[in-house]
Amino acid sequence: MTQLVWFRNDLRTADNPALTAVCKTDDTVRACYILTPDQWREHDWSPARVRFVIEHANALAETLARLGIPMTFLYGRRFDDSLDLLLDHCREHGVTRIHFNEEYGINERRRDKTLKQRLADLPVELCKYRDQTVAPVGDIRTGQGDPYSVFTPFARRWRSWIEENSPQPFPIPAARGDAIRPDLIEDIPEGFRDAPPALVKTGEDAAHDRLENFLQERAGAYKDQRDFPAIGGTSQLSPYLANGVLSGRQCLLAARQAQGMGGNQEGLATWTNEIAWRDFYIHILYHYPRVSMHQAFKPETEALKWNTPGDNFEAWKEGRTGIPIVDAAMRQLNEIGWMHNRLRMITAMFLTKNLFIDWRLGEAYFMSKLVDGFLASNNGGWQWSASTGTDAAPYFRVFNPVTQSERFDPDGEFIRQWVPELAKLDNKRIHDPGKGGVIPKGYPRPIVDLKASRKEAIAKFQELKN
Repeated sequence: MTQLVWFRNDLRTADNPALTAVCKTDDTVRACYILTPDQWREHDWSPARVRFVIEHANALAETLARLGIPMTFLYGRRFDDSLDLLLDHCREHGVTRIHFNEEYGINERRRDKTLKQRLADLPVELCKYRDQTVAPVGDIRTGQGDPYSVFTPFARRWRSWIEENSPQPFPIPAARGDAIRPDLIEDIPEGFRDAPPALVKTGEDAAHDRLENFLQERAGAYKDQRDFPAIGGTSQLSPYLANGVLSGRQCLLAARQAQGMGGNQEGLATWTNEIAWRDFYIHILYHYPRVSMHQAFKPETEALKWNTPGDNFEAWKEGRTGIPIVDAAMRQLNEIGWMHNRLRMITAMFLTKNLFIDWRLGEAYFMSKLVDGFLASNNGGWQWSASTGTDAAPYFRVFNPVTQSERFDPDGEFIRQWVPELAKLDNKRIHDPGKGGVIPKGYPRPIVDLKASRKEAIAKFQELKN
């Protein structure tokens, strides 16, 4: 008999429950990955992410080939025709079981439900596993059995679950036979070829090297340095996590090992808390599917009358708002397909509170650029900033981007890197070029008054509340 591992958002051999399970059998093992470029476009995937996924799918195929497991790439367009391809592949190779790790977006869940229905009359068994979170989705609930909608009590219960269950990684399977020659994806689909240079190296080994180096060299200072974009105090593991090359469980266990070896406790604990946030947003995506259907977590905020996007939205996207830290961040995003997390909050809040433009437009734009565009985290972050989501920033707490810039880029180093028009300004004026002098030639005046727009946004939320 033949069993099949269907790889999706889990492009790795280590700590992969579906792969581990199928390799425990004595049956023939095959693997597949299905390309669905039209679905990727509908989900706003960026060229950076598509290239990352294809390069890592090829790397996975090479690793599996060394284990004697053939990896087949199936070429579809959307989820609906991908199932036809999958079933044809099963018939061709006599597959009796399909193994996969679950995904939690609404379209992915509908696809998997349809597959289950279509297999009802076929001699093929479906085996699914919960993989994307440290604690399996659905296990973290309140004492009344309800899903959490606030992070702090979720994180408290999440930590308790970890202590009670001591999760362990799934082992890399042993070779199934002699090494074979892998089939590889030879071309990036049309429409995704204009990607920026790779942000991180390709492969599972590269992901683990980056994790190890971060824990050894920077994790101890993470609490103090994570908010300063010019320092580089973050791990930049997000592309690997977003696309399943590295698991949250692997990150957690490595951090706990570093803590046990005497690493800086505060820095490691703060970074571990980010893993909890990631689990929390996946938990929200699973229990409240409306958030992956372009709907606000707080239904009452759907009544907000957002401004028409127009020129202000284009200025925000292009990094020419006249607010240096916002422009620097957006130019970083457009140039390298990644943005520092503090800057994601600053730019998102500027768009939704100062420009009062619908968060959904910003969410989609970020996804169209980010190499680490992950629905749960991106949606959660945008709705937090817009005060429409779970555990969101109170509507009356609006970041002042100039103040944020002065605090987290005090010497203007990050701004000078990405907004060279302002490079000659002193460390004070660079955050607010129009204050106390002439704005350098070629740089725009602010497209909005920060104080007035803040008051207007608060008034609109207050009106909604009343």
